[in-house]
This record gives sequence, structure tokens and C-alpha cells, in this order.
Amino acid sequence: MATTPRPREIFAKVQESIQNGGRGEVADFYAEDAEVEHVFGVGQAKWRGREELRAFFDRRVSDRMKLKAHNTFVHETTDPEVIVAEWDYDLVDTETGMTVRLPNLVVMRIRDGLIVSSRDYHNHLALAAASGKLRDLVAMLENTDAA
Repeated sequence: MATTPRPREIFAKVQESIQNGGRGEVADFYAEDAEVEHVFGVGQAKWRGREELRAFFDRRVSDRMKLKAHNTFVHETTDPEVIVAEWDYDLVDTETGMTVRLPNLVVMRIRDGLIVSSRDYHNHLALAAASGKLRDLVAMLENTDAA
């Protein structure tokens, strides 16, 4: 009888898939009705459903950029479905060789082996700089209505 993987095991599989160039298949780790929020994101920062996430991953992952995780810590909580994971990605531009370290933190709820919700705290400024999209990010910020 197979046992359902623990949340930390699911997180490890997601991280491995991303490092190995996974695109839309990363979405397979999410429930059909999963909700994901990039708390510090600009532009679209919330996604609902596996297929919306699949489209997001397909658009965001570049063959030119490679990710390598370091300093990964997964903290279990008093809720057996919830983990808090923190890690650094080294983002390497394979054309220029430039490497940027990106700190990350996520709070995930994983039920029956699938991610049902995730609040992600990524360094979008460093990511934009590393991917050559810093000017685009600044333009988006300048055009965002202040709350």
C-alpha cells in the first residue's frame, strides 16, 4: 500500500523539477483548484487552478536561465498540511554566465500529496535584474495606482 508523500517531500520534488528545467509539469504538483499568490509580485500576482499555473510556468521559465537551490530549510508547523520553506536560488544566465542569488520563502498547504495553496515571497527585484527585465518592472511600478 502506497503512502501519501509528506508535504516536505512534495516541496522537494517541486524544487527538483524546477532545477531540472521543469515547466508546465511543475503544475502537476498542484491541486486542480490550487491558489497561489506572489505576495510581493507586480502585475498578475495570483493564480487559481492548475491550468492557470501551468500557463504561468510555461511563460516564466526560460531555457537560458538555470536555477540551483542552496540553503534549503523546510519548517513543519503544528498544522500537518502546512510547511514554511526557505531557500536561495542561484539563477545562472547560461549565455552571459551572470549569477544572482535569489532568496525565497513560501508558506504552502499540501493535502493528499498536492499543493492546495501557496503564499510565495520571492525577490522580484533581483529576478527582474537577473533576467534583464528591470526596466519593465520599473515601468510597471510607475504605472501602478497607489493604494
